[in-house]
Parts: sequence; structure tokens; C-alpha cells
Amino acid sequence: MKVLKSNLILSLAVTGVAPALLYSCAEEPQKPNVIFILTDDLGYSELGCYGNSFNETPNIDKLAENGIRFTNAYSAQTVSSPTRAALMTGLFPPRTGIIDYLRPDDTKHLNEDYTSLAEVFKSKGYHTGIIGKWHQTGYTRAGAPYESSPDKHGFDEVIVSENEGIANGTWFHPYHFNKDIEKLLAGSKEFLVDRLNEEALRFIDRQNDEKPFFLYLSHYAVHTQVQGKPEDVEYFRNKPGAGVSAPSPNNPENDPYKKWPADYRANKNNPHLAAQLRDIDRGVGAILHKLKEKGLLENTLIVFTSDNGGETNVTTNAPLRDGKSSQYEGGIRIAKIVYFPAMIPQGKVIDEPVVTYDYLPTFCDMLGVHKKDLYQQPDGFSLWSLWTGKSESLKERALYWHYPLDKPHFLGGRSSAAIRSGDWKLMQFYDSGALELYNLKEDIGETNNLVLQHPDIVKDLMAKLNAWREDVGAVVPEIQN
Repeated sequence: MKVLKSNLILSLAVTGVAPALLYSCAEEPQKPNVIFILTDDLGYSELGCYGNSFNETPNIDKLAENGIRFTNAYSAQTVSSPTRAALMTGLFPPRTGIIDYLRPDDTKHLNEDYTSLAEVFKSKGYHTGIIGKWHQTGYTRAGAPYESSPDKHGFDEVIVSENEGIANGTWFHPYHFNKDIEKLLAGSKEFLVDRLNEEALRFIDRQNDEKPFFLYLSHYAVHTQVQGKPEDVEYFRNKPGAGVSAPSPNNPENDPYKKWPADYRANKNNPHLAAQLRDIDRGVGAILHKLKEKGLLENTLIVFTSDNGGETNVTTNAPLRDGKSSQYEGGIRIAKIVYFPAMIPQGKVIDEPVVTYDYLPTFCDMLGVHKKDLYQQPDGFSLWSLWTGKSESLKERALYWHYPLDKPHFLGGRSSAAIRSGDWKLMQFYDSGALELYNLKEDIGETNNLVLQHPDIVKDLMAKLNAWREDVGAVVPEIQN
């Protein structure tokens, strides 16, 4: 496969065929459209269907009611870029070399040799598009030596995506993460979530019956410096139990259209987070309506999930412990919903542990793409039989995380590794050498460290973790005693 890419890349680029794979699609049956909706930093317990009674997500909850809701879905890493690389490649983050979030001037980027998820779809005749956050490269405008944009990874359309950094704190046009984006929506204040939702509807409208489509709708919300539209924020401020916080000293006038207004740092029932999530939910409702209007709803598969857990400065992930940057459950356990009227059981709840790098092999299975024809061999499992009800469980496996840091993450996460096998989870902290062992079935909040009570389990899990790190080439920092 590597030879195929290197020898034929010029001719494939000229013909417009995906460089990773070659297939004839002329006589194949109708394929489902796929819309993959990725939210940013959405905590496990933010949605109504996951028990939240403050936020309002009726359309997303409807997806779960008529599809599958996962209770043990995990992100590949506790921060953005590694998880997104795992989504695109099906690989453990250490294999891709992206194990932390990429900075705007980063020298690292997602290797273009890998067969990306978009290229898998293109190989089967799909029209592909990304709307929103990429975060798989540094940006030349920010001083990076090279920029590996989504169009270099199989996306036909790249819409409202960053070219200087990510959207942290810029929610109203003009957007600092891409100053080239012209205002589109009516009114004086274009809101970023609304813009991405509208672009998704226009993308669907542009499609025709000749080609199926794969749309990667990658929201920048509800990321870090959350800020909603004033009318939505006011609505949630008036709900019982709404969280409060003072505006930032950088916004003493409390301008609702300027960064860091009042209540943006409320860490429970945050009105700004609720407002952003309400707009994401409205977008889901509009997408469902558009698909129904065009007669595409029954043959469209929709995934709704997050890149990692919620940031505890602006939310709580209870009953899970901690949040983004941490390898406790609040940082890595995420919401996941899969909806596909034509094939997926309605109202099903699946407790099987699944993870981000399972998506690429799953879609390969759905499309009939042979994994041996990919540039890389995915680490994930195909979930297709699980999604479609043909099986109730997966082959036994462990899940692994490796997050070495030179210093603690600015949100508090520590340099560490983790393994989950069955109900047991072992954490090893690189900064201290400490070990923690939890039974997640009995202690979802990770409050009772059982490392002294179960030395045999610790020994077994450490052996598995060490073998995995050696296999994937994970660089382990010097561990303190």
C-alpha cells in the first residue's frame, strides 16, 4: 500500500481519485450517507439522555431514543488532537506521534501517508466534507514550518476551518482563527455554532443522487472559553440552579459579545455552555429535518460524540471524576450516540467499552473496504456487528492511554498512563510513580483506590501496560519513585 501511494500519487491527484485506495463503485448498491458530529470538550453528563436536567438537548436525545446510546464510550486521549488523529487513522495516539494537543506553531502534523477516514469513504465513491475544527497540524500563518490541511487527507470540501489556531474564545464573527471567513448569516452578530449548522444544511443541499456523502461536522463548541448568544444565555440564567461567575477583568463592562462575560466560568449549570449546547442541538434538529425533506433520513447514519471530557472550569462531569486533561473517567469517558433508521436498533443502550480508534475499522466494515488495503493496520475493533445488533459484545481486549507531560497540564492533568481491562482500571502517574486501581463497575467516581488490596490485579495490568507501550513505541518519561 505504501508503494501504491508513493508511485501513483501524481496520477491519482490529477484524476481526483483518493490516493489511499482504488475501487470501482459503478455496480455497487446504494450506500448510506454518513454524518459524523463531533463536539469539543462535551462532558459525559451534559446531555438529557445521559441524565442532565439543566441543559436542553431534545433533538440529540431523540437520536438516542431512536438509535444506540453507549455508556462506556471513551476518547483515545484526554485532549483534542490525539483523539482526532485516532479518529482519522484508527491508530493508538503513540503510533501517530500525536499524543498532546497541537500548538498553532507546532512542527508535528498528521502523517499524510496514513489512509484517513475521509479517504476510506472516497474510495467507495463518497463526496467528503469537513465543517469546522481540524486541529491536526500547526499553521504556517502562526509560524509552523508546514501545514497539513484537511484537503490533503481526502476532504473534497473544507468549510469554516481554522488556519491560524483553534476557535478558543472567538464565537462571533470576525473569527480570529481564520480571518479569511466572510460573514454569511443575517444580523449584525454571526454566531459560530449557527454558522457551522447552516453550512451543514447547505452541504446536504448541494448533494445529488449520484454520490453518497460523508460529512464531518466538527464543532468548536463547547470548548474552554464558553460563550453563548445573549438571548440563550439569559434563558438559562433564569432557570433554577443556574451557575454564576463574575466577568473577566478583561471584560469589566460585561459586554455579552466580548470574550469572558459574566457566568462563563460557572462550573455547574453553566448558562453559556447550556446556550452553546442548545444551539448544537438546534443544528441536529435542522439536519434531521433537512434529511427528511430530501428523502435521505432513512439512509443516513449519524454519529454524535465528543473528543474528550468536559473542562471542570466550566462544567462538572459528575458522577465521573475530574475532566479534560485528566485520565480519570471525567477526562476520557464520553457520550456516544449512533443513529441509522435503516439498520440500527432503536432505543438500545450498550455498555461495551468502545473507543475513538474503533471508528475507522467500523466504517471499513460497513463499506466493504479491506483493512489490508489501508496504508496502516488499525488498532481499533470494528463495531459494525455491535451497531447493527448482530452481536452483543466484542472480543475481550484492554484499552490503553499514554499521556506523558513535562509539567502538569494547565487544567490540572498529570503525566500518566492508564489501562482498562474488564471492570478494572489501573493508572500509573509518571510524575510520582504512584499507582491507583479502581473497579469501575462498583466505583464509577474512582474514589476507592484498591491498589493495596489487589496486588495480583495490579501486577497483571502493569504487565499488559508495559507490553503495550513497548509494542506502540511509547516514550516513557523517567518515573519518580
